[in-house]
Amino acid sequence: MATLRIQRIGSFEAPELRPYATMKRPLEHEQQGLFVAEGTKVARRLIESRFTVVSAVLPDKWLAEFAPLLAARPEKEIPVYLADKPLLEQLVGFSMFQGVMAVGRIPAPESLDSILVRSRPPRLFVALDALTNAENLGTLVRNCVAFHAQALIVGETCGSPFLRRSVRSSMGTIFQLPVADVRNLAQSLRELRRLGVRCVAAHPHAEGRTLARADLTRDCCLVFGSEGHGLRAEVLAACDEAVAIPMPSEVDSINVGAAAAVFLYEANRQRGKM
Repeated sequence: MATLRIQRIGSFEAPELRPYATMKRPLEHEQQGLFVAEGTKVARRLIESRFTVVSAVLPDKWLAEFAPLLAARPEKEIPVYLADKPLLEQLVGFSMFQGVMAVGRIPAPESLDSILVRSRPPRLFVALDALTNAENLGTLVRNCVAFHAQALIVGETCGSPFLRRSVRSSMGTIFQLPVADVRNLAQSLRELRRLGVRCVAAHPHAEGRTLARADLTRDCCLVFGSEGHGLRAEVLAACDEAVAIPMPSEVDSINVGAAAAVFLYEANRQRGKM
């Protein structure tokens, strides 16, 4: 049980409140191993997760609801800061109707070995290459959880799924998804293939190979790149095959979050989960 240290604040100038005051500096948060969860649903999902909760900020009206959740946490003590809505609106730069925020600690990344051991066959992983848009990354995470992906593999050129906007776009589902942060995605994909995991690249220009023809019934890893440049050549070469979503010729690609939803749905359909 955690002891709640409740304190009213009139500004975010105190050093312990710096993570909130610097919400628009995501790289600083990443270097400190922290992230901010915004909104009642996302903050609640953080508090109910296995992640470490550093502190929380909320208006008075939410204290009765969140205090029992925070008190049930395993941390020894959690600071809870009460702030008026105008102060919170000033902080985020737009009108907030909820005003609940919490700071969490980014967990240590999983290894490929650990996600293989923890997952059950037929495995379904998602790997990302050069995806840097935070909102798209969060949407993709949400789709992973919605369609039973067992782990997310983040390549060395990809943004962090723990950026504030990514966490918000994922609606807190990132707290449910194991994340492996790898230094060489192409090498990691080759290692997965060696271990029997089929790596399937989402590639809009795959010649004659459409998604419905790909076998996604056995262990597989779906690999997605950025909308602008797609997958790097070395990552594409490390995959078993490249497949495309059939679309009219006048549409060359769709948002990566939408593409991931289509691929993941097809994997679930082939496995009898839809």
